[in-house]
Amino acid sequence: MGDEREDVAAELLRVREEARAAPVGGAPEPAPPVPRQAVARRPETLPPAEPAPSPPDATAVNEAWPAEDEPRRGLAGLVHRVVGRLLGGRFEAQRAFNARQVQLDNEILRYLEARFAATHRHYDGILGQYGRHLGEADERHKILQEDLVAHVRDLVRRIDLVLAESDRGRLALEFALEDLRARLARLEEGLRRG
Repeated sequence: MGDEREDVAAELLRVREEARAAPVGGAPEPAPPVPRQAVARRPETLPPAEPAPSPPDATAVNEAWPAEDEPRRGLAGLVHRVVGRLLGGRFEAQRAFNARQVQLDNEILRYLEARFAATHRHYDGILGQYGRHLGEADERHKILQEDLVAHVRDLVRRIDLVLAESDRGRLALEFALEDLRARLARLEEGLRRG
């Protein structure tokens, strides 16, 4: 911020010196600067965004959830079938719950991907608008800076004109005063003699 102020101060000093170097008397007064309108600039191209992390792979879960064991043979198979008939309702409820859980997991993954994409689109739009706003503000600041420089030049010319006119008036008064002193000195000399 300090460097910027020093740059502006140096520019104003340079403009003042240029204005003072310009001829004051008889020079036509420059026309006031025509106000410019801010022009929206196209934003600079941004570097490509980093790729988003890939979503989790749910294929292993999706392939495993409907799997059934091979039917067992012999005494173990008989026990399994008997227990299956006795607890079949509970096993079926657990299978249904597991199936719904896998479906919910898949729906959550799809929702998150869609939500993240929508969020990125939203914030990309906001950042684009903000960037355009900043570009337009920079353009307006440049216009204001040019207007300020033109105004300072105009003020310097007017101040120099007023000072030059006042110097001319002062010089005329000093000349008249010297003339009056000379006449007074002659009168006093004449009175002393006479």
